Amino acid sequence: MKPRDLSVADLMTTALITVKPADAISQAHEEMEFGVIRHLPVVDDRGHLVGVLSERDVSRALASGRAHTVEDIMVRDMVTTRPETAAHVAARTLVDRQIGSLLVVDAAGKLVGVVTQTDYVELARRALLGLPLERE
Repeated sequence: MKPRDLSVADLMTTALITVKPADAISQAHEEMEFGVIRHLPVVDDRGHLVGVLSERDVSRALASGRAHTVEDIMVRDMVTTRPETAAHVAARTLVDRQIGSLLVVDAAGKLVGVVTQTDYVELARRALLGLPLERE
């Protein structure tokens, strides 16, 4: 497969850890540490994306000493993409918006994956080594 043919679906992670808006920030923090992740999608009971938490947001909330729920600090104005989006277009979005991840949603707004800067670094590593670009 040529690099120009890659889509977000070819790079995204689909084994996701998520939280609900009513969850405690301490729970979100535990999930982030357990999964070694920096961005945590927030979904409603139907699996629709409603927000995102960053590691920085969670750290600030914990440092404040106040009890917070995910809903109190989640970012609601998220940057999303679709699985069929060309990988190079999503990469441009990450660079232009200066963000570390893009949440991937289907046509109904349901969360189906996440693509991160790390996914693109892995793609570059594989390309530099002459390995197949698709994940095995």
